[in-house]
Amino acid sequence: MGRKRKRTKNHDAVAVAAATQVEFNKAAGMPKKKWYRQRAHANPFSDHALDYPLSPADMDWSIHYPAYFPQRSESQDDLARDDTMTGDKAVPLKRVEFADIGCGFGGLLIALAPMFPDTLMLGMEIRTSVTQYVADKIAALRIQHEQLAAGINMPLPAHLKPEELSLIPPKEPAPGGYHNVSVIRGNAMKFLPNFFEKGQLSKLFFLFPDPHFKARKHKARIISQTLLAEYAYVLRPGGIIYTITDVKDLYEWMKKHLDESPLFEKIPEDDLENDPVVEQVRTATEEGKKVERNNGNKWLACYRRLEGPSR
Repeated sequence: MGRKRKRTKNHDAVAVAAATQVEFNKAAGMPKKKWYRQRAHANPFSDHALDYPLSPADMDWSIHYPAYFPQRSESQDDLARDDTMTGDKAVPLKRVEFADIGCGFGGLLIALAPMFPDTLMLGMEIRTSVTQYVADKIAALRIQHEQLAAGINMPLPAHLKPEELSLIPPKEPAPGGYHNVSVIRGNAMKFLPNFFEKGQLSKLFFLFPDPHFKARKHKARIISQTLLAEYAYVLRPGGIIYTITDVKDLYEWMKKHLDESPLFEKIPEDDLENDPVVEQVRTATEEGKKVERNNGNKWLACYRRLEGPSR
């Protein structure tokens, strides 16, 4: 038998901090994934009885970002529709700029929200229970960080020893307090332009999408020439599409279609080293963490939107 490894102070600090975070999450009413489990993927061509706006002007963002948008009345909804019909469009002070398509349990969004506290970001997820989990987690995080900002600290676990308490860093409110992030149940393969104006987005994420292994199912893959035209429409010139997968065949499929599109150019790997988002793309999602635990491969490809017509 090998010698038992001596515990270091740093190891103790990590363990205590992790255990304490669990206690904080319980106190804040954080949802647990086991209550929201659902199939890994859903058929994007099925009729999912989704709600979606007729146009971006009809979308009431105050439901998702109440800190940024005043609640709209019925008369304001009517006015928005009238403006759309006459061609006059009221430009909102804030717009969603990041969209995570098929956001899963929201790991990327939760990681990016405090990194870009002044940027509105939205997850789109087709599965009902998973969407509800993300919404509940965001709501709990907002409450937790509002309390921290007001100086209300979460109670520390009573069983910790004084020397362990000294290892716990003070809990600070996250920049933005997660008021800049939200989720919606939607099908991006059908209704993306209903939510976003032309050139509105600066980042689009497709992280570990359904590989649809069978050849007859390839038409359901989230990257295709037809869909790339839709993505180019909502993505501003210079905006970035981030793709990552642990399936080599799907990586080659997505790369082939993006390489062939005249609307996008591949970003060299050297340039990606300076992008702080890339590390979160690799590690923040539940799927990415699972691949890491299993020592699997991850294939990343990022593309920049070129100047040029989208339609």
